[in-house]
Amino acid sequence: MTEHDSATPAIPIAVSGQPAAHTDAHMDADVDGRTGRTGRDTGSTHGTRGGTLLAALGVIAFSLTFPSTVWGLESFGPWSLVAVRSALAALIAGGFLLALRVPVPARRHWGGLAVVGGGVVVGFPLLTTLALETSTTSHAAVVVGLLPLTTAAFAAVRTGRRPSRAFWLAALAGAAVVIAFAVQQSGGALSSGDLYLFGALLVCAAGYTEGGRLAGVMPGWQVVGWALIGCLPLAVAGAAVALSFEPARLTAHGVIGLAWVAAGSTFFGLYVWYRGMASIGIARASQLQLAQPVLTLVWSVLLLGEHLTPAAPVAAVAVLVCIAVTQRAAT
Repeated sequence: MTEHDSATPAIPIAVSGQPAAHTDAHMDADVDGRTGRTGRDTGSTHGTRGGTLLAALGVIAFSLTFPSTVWGLESFGPWSLVAVRSALAALIAGGFLLALRVPVPARRHWGGLAVVGGGVVVGFPLLTTLALETSTTSHAAVVVGLLPLTTAAFAAVRTGRRPSRAFWLAALAGAAVVIAFAVQQSGGALSSGDLYLFGALLVCAAGYTEGGRLAGVMPGWQVVGWALIGCLPLAVAGAAVALSFEPARLTAHGVIGLAWVAAGSTFFGLYVWYRGMASIGIARASQLQLAQPVLTLVWSVLLLGEHLTPAAPVAAVAVLVCIAVTQRAAT
């Protein structure tokens, strides 16, 4: 799901149910840039504007994931919402893979796809959904805003690259801000929701990093698509069991929320994000993604009627500053 060679300074990361869009996209851009497969014309003003628009649409789509999840929880339990969401997204991805006659990946890539599926298709959506039962969307947006830095750390270990001291100082500062915010908001100790969110950061970062490696041998959207297909049997079985214990009580908000996290965040968001990155490049697209946590805070107020504490926007901006520093720090 995303996206990338996350150990590099410019690390655009999609915080969504499966946004692994930045790492895979990064790798895609690098590979395609060498082979000429993208046909990107960096001198085209029209192409630059179109690519910027596509990347911006991807960021908007990802920023709506948490509010949509909260809406989905009005009709579904956390386990059934994640299972049904994954099944629907897999069916959509499968339809496109079938229509385009995309060949099944080589067996040697199946293990990596399993890591992507476990991290961004199952782990991240499930843990964040469980967290949103007790945490506000604004709180979750700030904590998960740490995902770009977490992915960069995983990528450094996975690839053996050595980010600069400035990178690690900014990463540690961002982590400290998020931990302090979580403790302050939880009354002096981490809550169960915070533990779910930190767990989500770890599994998603692992999935993003492995997705970045796979994106060197196949387009990023295919990495996401095959990871979804691989999880389809588990999603269908999980949906059948979960719905028997968590009967659905359909509401308009619940149906819209489910539809968005399945089709909007997971499929449409990743599609336009990858296309936009291929057109304008990682560095420029990553600047757009810095707005994602702030956009989620806005949606939490407009769509959910949440009241932001003064600490939420302050912490969000502080994390964004730390991410901006890491993107400019040399490896």
